[in-house]
Amino acid sequence: MTVISASGASPRRYTLSDFDFALPEALIAQQPAPERSASRLLDGTGPTPVDRIFRDLSSLLAPGDLLVFNDTQVVKARLFGEKSSGGKLELLIERVLGGHEVVAHMKVSKKPPLGAVLHMAGGIEGGGFTATLLGRWPDAEGALFHLRFSDDPWTLMQRHGHVPLPPYITHADSAEDERRYQTVFARTPGAVAAPTAALHFDEPLLAALEARGVARAAVTLHVGAGTFQPVKTEDLAQHRMHAEWYDVPEATQAAIAACRARGGRVVAVGTTTVRTLESWAASGQARGDTTIFITPGFRFRVVDRLITNFHLPKSTLMMLVSAFAGYEHIRALYRHAIAERYRFFSYGDAMLLERARPPEPAAAHADL
Repeated sequence: MTVISASGASPRRYTLSDFDFALPEALIAQQPAPERSASRLLDGTGPTPVDRIFRDLSSLLAPGDLLVFNDTQVVKARLFGEKSSGGKLELLIERVLGGHEVVAHMKVSKKPPLGAVLHMAGGIEGGGFTATLLGRWPDAEGALFHLRFSDDPWTLMQRHGHVPLPPYITHADSAEDERRYQTVFARTPGAVAAPTAALHFDEPLLAALEARGVARAAVTLHVGAGTFQPVKTEDLAQHRMHAEWYDVPEATQAAIAACRARGGRVVAVGTTTVRTLESWAASGQARGDTTIFITPGFRFRVVDRLITNFHLPKSTLMMLVSAFAGYEHIRALYRHAIAERYRFFSYGDAMLLERARPPEPAAAHADL
């Protein structure tokens, strides 16, 4: 992926290795902060980082700014079962298609044949249900599986499913995870991963932001399990993003236009909101599937500020935040976060970022 510097110097070619860094395992958060808005916030809007608490956000935004949230709701999409042979398997529902049909990831030692009946949650006789394998998805070579459940998938997930915690969280899901791995304003079921930057918001903070004169709007992007898939190609141009469904309601489009008219800033809560808004801006389509891949050199059209958690090395999200705030700036912020022992990933702490203007010149980077 090549980026031309603002000075017109030789282009900087970014590769997968440019987004790697060493992260102490102890900094991977296994539990959320006791209080949502009491997590730490690294203010990266200036040239040097400032350590804050997340509830300070109300003082960092101005009257007339617009916060845009992703209102997707995490569903209990992880289901356990077995093949007719007795072999254990796990499904992670990626999408509900209608007609009791779903698209899912499957974890099993040997993939079952087309037409196989899978016995989920103990099978019909054990109070569970069956899933019939119809094929691969979206085509015969697809990595996902197309299945038909014996009853309504939403009902079955709620009754038998488990919270789909990310792979780097090592404990089994609990009632506490069901509450905390969900935003306080989630309302549109369909995600298999939480929009984690929004997990820091609670009712007192939302009230403080409203009193400050900060407006709110919502989009929907149903986060898929592909958000945790590593990039496997050193050449970023060879990476293919997974598809996720999004919606930018007319009310949100109007709120963004009104924010622009009054001179406010559009503040995206999370990378999923960025991907949604910039997909809409780039395509003109307010609803549909997006495979947008944001890397340094991307021209942002909507988002002025970004609230985001700390991301996995070599991930597409590291590339997105580097594109947004500047590659060298993000490297410096991550070095600071590691030195100050911020908590990383889904249950971790957050950053506030300003969109870089103009793009930074090409330069060699310091290792984290």
